Amino acid sequence: MTRIRPHVPDSRQTPTSPTSRASRLPRRLAAGGVAVTTAALLAAALAPTAGAAPRPSRADAIDNAASVLAERAGTFGLTAGQQTEVRDVIVDPDGTQHVRYDRTYRSLPVLGGDCVVHLAPDGSYRGASRATERAVTPATTTPAVPAPKAADLAVNALRSVNLGETLRRLTAKPELVVDALHGTPRLAWRTHAVALDAQGNPVARTVITDASSGAQIDAWDSLESVTGDGTSLYSGTVPLETTQSGSTYQLKDPTRGNTYTGDAANKTDLCFFGICFSRAPSTVFTDTDNHWGTGTTSDRATAAVDAQYGTNVTWDYYKNVHGRNGIAGDGKGSYNRVHYGNNYNNAFWDDSCFCMTYGDGDGTTFGPLVALDVAGHEMSHGVTSKTAALTYSGESGGLNEATSDILGTMVEWYAGNASDAGDYLIGEEIVKPGFGQAALRFMDKPSKDGRSADYWSSSVGNLDVHYSSGVANHFAYLLAEGSGPKTINGVSYDSPTYNGASVTGIGRDKVGKIWYRALTVYMTSSTKYSGARTATLNAAKDLYGAGSAEYAAVAAAWSAVNVN
Repeated sequence: MTRIRPHVPDSRQTPTSPTSRASRLPRRLAAGGVAVTTAALLAAALAPTAGAAPRPSRADAIDNAASVLAERAGTFGLTAGQQTEVRDVIVDPDGTQHVRYDRTYRSLPVLGGDCVVHLAPDGSYRGASRATERAVTPATTTPAVPAPKAADLAVNALRSVNLGETLRRLTAKPELVVDALHGTPRLAWRTHAVALDAQGNPVARTVITDASSGAQIDAWDSLESVTGDGTSLYSGTVPLETTQSGSTYQLKDPTRGNTYTGDAANKTDLCFFGICFSRAPSTVFTDTDNHWGTGTTSDRATAAVDAQYGTNVTWDYYKNVHGRNGIAGDGKGSYNRVHYGNNYNNAFWDDSCFCMTYGDGDGTTFGPLVALDVAGHEMSHGVTSKTAALTYSGESGGLNEATSDILGTMVEWYAGNASDAGDYLIGEEIVKPGFGQAALRFMDKPSKDGRSADYWSSSVGNLDVHYSSGVANHFAYLLAEGSGPKTINGVSYDSPTYNGASVTGIGRDKVGKIWYRALTVYMTSSTKYSGARTATLNAAKDLYGAGSAEYAAVAAAWSAVNVN
């Protein structure tokens, strides 16, 4: 029987003024080049002038943005019954401020209600990035479709994408929302449906249902995975910071927010989106001599070494290159679980536990999914969820996946690890002969996987998000390395262009900075490919200037993948 846990907030609650939401280093890892410090991140374009006022604090930015929202409520479509809540704040070195908000209507979350308020160093209004320009007031907040019906519809949707599978412990959690992402704002049920497959591994789907008619508006896979595929163990001998406890050591890093890695003991959990039957263990790995793993799968600690190393490098990349202190930007560490499930061909980030989970693979198609670029990919989903929160369907979902591919690739290059050298292949370490190709995805020509899109078209949003991501992956490769044949780190690439133009790359370091700034400052939950072009051009203008070669290269690379 389907278990129902409806959540219907009190529609009588009155709005409040905008408030903020509460919102690791073995020895320094070898990098492919000189590390970029936080202070130098935007120095070229955004350096403060001599005698400038002190840089505003996070609290200053929130206060300034709150004043703007109060003064410009009509501009932002803020009406009675609406509330705003701060999700993220970025203050540039020159004092420019960017405050990101979520919105509710009579306590109902508004899908597509998010926006970013952009402020000058003195706190004055410069502009905004909005997920939707529409008013977010629905015709009614009383659902005609009851919660149990919405739950059944979501469970059926989960079954339909797992045909042939025996699903157990099915449950669903409907929540009333205002959907402003798909046309005229309307009342909807957002339902998270979860279950266990025949092997005891979790499957999940989020379904948006019209609360008046019962029609499905949208649906997507709720486990932000690397297409159910995997990764490997092999990064060679790596440094690890650990915690001593008596005569033993714990695989817990006090220099990176106490990030740790635990053994899931081949068990699984159903504890997603607030629904919790049981949770697989995450028993912290311990060792007596502080020498971990043997480099073989027969030693359970070996996969833990790769997972912990992947977390460390990802932490360092975001902190040293982008000035972000941890996935959420709050200095708190996440944790890893390895040996999850039985022959589980997947790895995923889960916001509900703020953790990374890795399966061991089936040994035929994939090996253990603990490769470095997979770690960077999955944890970048966590960064996206704390910033733009790109909706995981349609073109926005493709950009969500591409963000993880792009920044996960940057993590791999940043590591400078000779055992897993940087490349523009996704998951190349984890694939086995049974998979039938050399990697999960190929950034220079995404269609080499037989499913991904090289170029934008009006139908690209209909693809699975792991394949619609190809357009942005191709853009990022072209922007970094340029078009045509070349060999990099022993890997051959030959990247075509839609318009036949020759594209000259600006280097991957600049690509990473442009994409990160576009994600954290300009993109919103509804951003599509045309919006991504605008967001990255704005980022390039901020970093390098409107007349710069970098700005022109961004425009050329998007045109080369038919985003104009």
